[in-house]
Amino acid sequence: MAVTPVGNPYVESSDLVANYPGASEALAERIDIVGVNPFANAAARDAAIPSPVQGQMCSLNDDNKGYRYDGSEWILFSGAGPANFTNTATGTYTTGGIDYKYITFTGSGSLVVDRAGFADVFALGGGGSGDGSGGGGAGGGVFVGQVYLPAATLTATVGAGGAARGDRLAGIGGNPTGLQVTTQGYICAGIGGAGAGGQAAKGQDGGNGGGAGGSQDTNSNGGSAVGLTGYAGGNTALNPAYAGGGGGGSGGAGGNNSSLVGGAGGSGLSNSYTGSAVTRGGGGSGTGDSSVSGSAGAAGSGGGGAGNASGNGAAGTVNLGGGGGAGKVITAIGGAGGSGLLIVRVVV
Repeated sequence: MAVTPVGNPYVESSDLVANYPGASEALAERIDIVGVNPFANAAARDAAIPSPVQGQMCSLNDDNKGYRYDGSEWILFSGAGPANFTNTATGTYTTGGIDYKYITFTGSGSLVVDRAGFADVFALGGGGSGDGSGGGGAGGGVFVGQVYLPAATLTATVGAGGAARGDRLAGIGGNPTGLQVTTQGYICAGIGGAGAGGQAAKGQDGGNGGGAGGSQDTNSNGGSAVGLTGYAGGNTALNPAYAGGGGGGSGGAGGNNSSLVGGAGGSGLSNSYTGSAVTRGGGGSGTGDSSVSGSAGAAGSGGGGAGNASGNGAAGTVNLGGGGGAGKVITAIGGAGGSGLLIVRVVV
């Protein structure tokens, strides 16, 4: 009896008839290892193959999927379906005839995936803080539909918002939010929002750009959005009141100042991974001359902090990634950015 280059046995013409049973058994055993053998379900497979070897394959009739033994467990190699997590679900719902469960991380933690497969992930970074005229940029929001999650404990990181800052100082950027496999980096990540620019300064760059600081002497540009999504902060044209630009939002750019009035915060972005539409990631608004009624721009929808032309700016909303609103020009403190959020949704 001889074997092929890859180890499959066959009978040669010189073999005796007495060798045929042994050759047939060796061939059958080889097929058991390299063939994709069908079983009714996992229990039937495990009963038939109590000691699988690495590389062995099979298919299960109850789910019509193929599996390969990786040396420690059977894993999907074809027809991957929905992932499953063992954490307590935040909620469940049905839409379009499909049942979902989801988990919302409002702070950092771990996602335990016991079945590899596909999931929908939304990551929203923490918002940036405002300053004494410019609004903070919202955290960057990233949606990844049908991303493959391995069977592992994944790290969920929820970014904090930038700390409150003012008195002519630039705002502070927010921190990123993401889901990651320790050895492979981020599967999905939302970049932290940018802080406002500070007096007479360009807005900072981030997930969404910070609003420019107002000036009596020069024009300033809003910060740029970093990454594939996001919007810029609002610009400022020189004016006698130091009016600042609004922070960029996840759904729209921050507004420019209008003479003595600060720019509006950029709008947020709507998402329904939790079963109902929620708008998140609004930019903080800028402020202008405190002697002018209504000189603070409108806060961005979805958690943006409102500017305050006569005092400290409002903070961006917690877990909506909103940018902080600007404070009273030059003399007050801009609002802190709101913390981010992470949502993972799977089909059940």
